[in-house]
Amino acid sequence: MESLYILIPLSILVIALIAWVFSWAIKNDQFEDMKGPGEAILLDDDTPKQDQ
Repeated sequence: MESLYILIPLSILVIALIAWVFSWAIKNDQFEDMKGPGEAILLDDDTPKQDQ
């Protein structure tokens, strides 16, 4: 029972931290383009480099 006095405030603190990080990510447009960076790796430049 005594462990609940530590675990409940700790879990509330963790939930508040997660909510703050999520709101920061939304505010800074971190979720603006979800497909672009994932597909950019597939659009590789297939032209061979020329030695100079």
